[in-house]
Amino acid sequence: MFSFCPLQGALSESTASQSLLELDGGVKVLVDVGWDEAFDVEKLRELEKQIPTLSLILLTHATVSHLGAYAHCCKHFPLFTRIPVYATRPVIDLGRTLTQDLYASNPLAATTISPTSLAEVSYAYAQTSSTDQNLLLQPPTPEEIARYFSLIQPLKYSQPHQPLPSPFSPPLNGLTITAYNSGHTLGGTIWHIQHGLESIVYAVDWNQARENVFAGAAWLGGGHGGAGGAEVIEQLRKPTALVCSSRTPEAALARSRRDEQLLESVKLCIARGGTVLIPVDSSARVLELSYLLEHAWRAEAANDNEVYKSTKVYLAGRSVGSTMRNARSMLEWMDDSIVREFEAVAGGTRAPNSGAAGGKGKDAGPFDFKYIRLLERKAQIERILQQAADDSEPKGRVILTTDSSLEWGFSKDVLKAIAGDARNLVVLTEKPSLNPSKPSIARTLWDWWKAREDGVAVEQTSSGDTFEQVYGGGRELQVSNASRQALEGSELGVYQQWLATQRQLQATLQSGGGATLEASADVVDDASETSTESEESETEQQGKALNVSTTIGQASRKKVVLTDEDLGITILLKKKGVYDFDVRGKKGRERMFPTVVRRRRNDEFGDLIRPEDYLRAEEREDTEGQDVGQDGNGQDQGLGKKRKFDDVGTVTKGISGPSKRPQLKRALSADEPDTGALSDGAGGDELDELEDEEEAVLGPSKLVVTSQTISVKLRIAFVDFSGLHDKRSLSMLIPLIQPRKLVLVAGAEEETLALAADCKKLLGAQLSSGGAEQAKPTTIDVFTPGIGATVNASVDTNAWVVKLADPFVKRLKWQNVRGLGIVTVTGLLLPGGQVMIQDNDASAENGNGNGDNQDAANKRQKLEGTPDLSTTTPDPSSNISNNNAKPALPTLDVLPTNLASAVRSAAQPLHVGDLRLADLRRAMLNSGHKAEFRGEGTLLIDGSVAVRKTATGRIELESVGLSLDAGAIQTGVAGTFYAVRKKIYEGLAVVAGA
Repeated sequence: MFSFCPLQGALSESTASQSLLELDGGVKVLVDVGWDEAFDVEKLRELEKQIPTLSLILLTHATVSHLGAYAHCCKHFPLFTRIPVYATRPVIDLGRTLTQDLYASNPLAATTISPTSLAEVSYAYAQTSSTDQNLLLQPPTPEEIARYFSLIQPLKYSQPHQPLPSPFSPPLNGLTITAYNSGHTLGGTIWHIQHGLESIVYAVDWNQARENVFAGAAWLGGGHGGAGGAEVIEQLRKPTALVCSSRTPEAALARSRRDEQLLESVKLCIARGGTVLIPVDSSARVLELSYLLEHAWRAEAANDNEVYKSTKVYLAGRSVGSTMRNARSMLEWMDDSIVREFEAVAGGTRAPNSGAAGGKGKDAGPFDFKYIRLLERKAQIERILQQAADDSEPKGRVILTTDSSLEWGFSKDVLKAIAGDARNLVVLTEKPSLNPSKPSIARTLWDWWKAREDGVAVEQTSSGDTFEQVYGGGRELQVSNASRQALEGSELGVYQQWLATQRQLQATLQSGGGATLEASADVVDDASETSTESEESETEQQGKALNVSTTIGQASRKKVVLTDEDLGITILLKKKGVYDFDVRGKKGRERMFPTVVRRRRNDEFGDLIRPEDYLRAEEREDTEGQDVGQDGNGQDQGLGKKRKFDDVGTVTKGISGPSKRPQLKRALSADEPDTGALSDGAGGDELDELEDEEEAVLGPSKLVVTSQTISVKLRIAFVDFSGLHDKRSLSMLIPLIQPRKLVLVAGAEEETLALAADCKKLLGAQLSSGGAEQAKPTTIDVFTPGIGATVNASVDTNAWVVKLADPFVKRLKWQNVRGLGIVTVTGLLLPGGQVMIQDNDASAENGNGNGDNQDAANKRQKLEGTPDLSTTTPDPSSNISNNNAKPALPTLDVLPTNLASAVRSAAQPLHVGDLRLADLRRAMLNSGHKAEFRGEGTLLIDGSVAVRKTATGRIELESVGLSLDAGAIQTGVAGTFYAVRKKIYEGLAVVAGA
């Protein structure tokens, strides 16, 4: 059984992706935990309900639309951290930097407390408008985000893995997951899920075309994808269900034409002294764009192009330093051309790439930027924008900055600064998603570009292609600015009262009392426990009660001031100098001493080892130095030494001083070095000395949204760098994949329904032209479910449940094939409630020699119609026993003697299994033979025997010079041939005919 339910992103313009896959036995797999730019917590309600039933989680891409809500769920849904999560290493590392950038740049991502929840406590205060103050939940800190992503289990491409289930999941029964390259982002994944007879391929947001950085999707094989054969690889071919995205670019260009169009747009703008704004994401498609611009500048600088030499290129984002460091360490996940470029640089003498001392372009690595300067602080952005305004002679600038939606990050600040100048240009690189309640700024600009109401400038590339840039025309654009403001007065009282109410609710609904409060601060460590005790797996601990535990834990960690009444009996633990508590008139837990029981955590290898407990002295000093250090002059920042809250050191000054408060504005994780040590672009100038003056708001806060109107006079261009498959790729690949069921998600309603109609025609035409070899159905089921709708996409098999008679079971001889038991059977199927019974002759019991023959003769079937039991009394001497007390399953029993001999002669042995050429090669190497792959799907052994595997799974064995002499069988070519054949048979299960 396989049912599919999209929780987000189906038949809608939203790019958020969440899908729930339910398999046989109640196994539920959640694929992606995406969000959109609205960050509406109501869109996560259905996911919250499903958490107690989830078995595992799979992540596909390091984008907001695929994992934007992961940290929020870990923070506010404690059971979420107990569910195993799997992704590739790039998705883990780049997803962490993306999430840190998101929470450091956008207060909306923290989400607000529900007004309904606040209304329950606001009655105690005279200010009735407190429920409209948009009180924010505490966002996860950079350290918490790093810890959440460290829980994800990394996988490699083409690595079959049997995951572990969550503590509250049913057994997975051999479920296997395999990741394949999607070609859309670094580490992006096409998931293959094998469970019993179900073979499911989940492919949302993939790209078959090769790009500068990313290889094409792995459909056709060839390394990480891209270059490959003409057939879909065996692992992804003929799945029982294919889940595919229907979102496609409207007018896809070839890579060379696309790159040329972007560079020509940039060149025209900087030639007239304008500023080019290219909004990008934090960690996915930004790699493709930054690589393209860096290498374009290298090429033009080598040709002494003065326009490019005088133009500065910036890459801005609060975590771009971490993103680029991760990219440099993951070149093996990129296209082969990137690997070759790195090897060419590493093989020669590489000049240091820092500042003016950087080497020539040919000496720099793929992501060792010589011309792109990384900026991570808002003060740096403000300085370069101020310089652009103060320049007496216009100078061109190119700014790539987050986020592509223009709703958060530095991109909004840059747009507000350059919108009023007609020389400037904003280049949209993907079609923005649509939020029906409030379209994003990027979506508004894209609609203006589509409408072309204020005039169009038609430009031409050097190759003769034309492209359009739309004038802004001075249209008014409404921009909303969100910020955090600390709570004061009655608002702080409402927040504290809400917190106390949640605590009381937790004490009522959740067992454990004070021990749970203390344990909530260590909720992530609970994910490593393997205990399945009942008190931890009860479903009543879900939802609101568990949210309470997290909220109280946040209050404890964030030093929220609670009164003695709010603390209750836990004041004996939480407040120093308090040793008495009046329990008179108290009930329940208020009369019990709040003893905290710390459970020992262990796994199958014993007690859990914490590496920090075994640090050497010098390692411990280095660790502490990340938070407590010395300034560049070696002077301690002691009492009386003033410093700013967010003051951090530069490359030459080291760490500015002691500060154990989390630096949200820099969004650094605990395991990453200071990004002040960046070696990209021209370093050592005044931008390195700039620090943000505003301090991050910690503790209880509220969301303050202000609006302003700007006049847009700049030009608007659109160049599709989304890196998604086009309609041509779909029409070519889907017939090659040959899915039995097709599920289309992740697209607008109109394009999804149109694609579904096209796919039905393609697959139907393929089946009708396949002849007798094809399956009997002439149509393929194509599903287009909406959000929350469940479709049954199970494999169509002729399977029934029958009852096996005891004599029949005793004769079965099982053959094990990869954990499955297989046996061929030939029997007699009897109606429900009827079994063959055996009449034992008395002479047989007394030892008559022909007793066995009589037993066989006495076993006979009632072939004629069964009498009506309502009118006929059963004959005690009948050979068939009837039991119609309740409906029974059909029974499979042994054949009578007169039929068994005839059927046995027609039964042939079967070879069962899936032999992989890689496994055969390994087996032959272990046997002392030489084995290597030659060509496509051919294994050559000892230079004389070739093994091929056809698309239908047939194994073809071919040899040259095979001797028919029996004495030469064990030597030479003949020996190799028969050795290979023997290994092939050993890899398959030979099931004899029954």
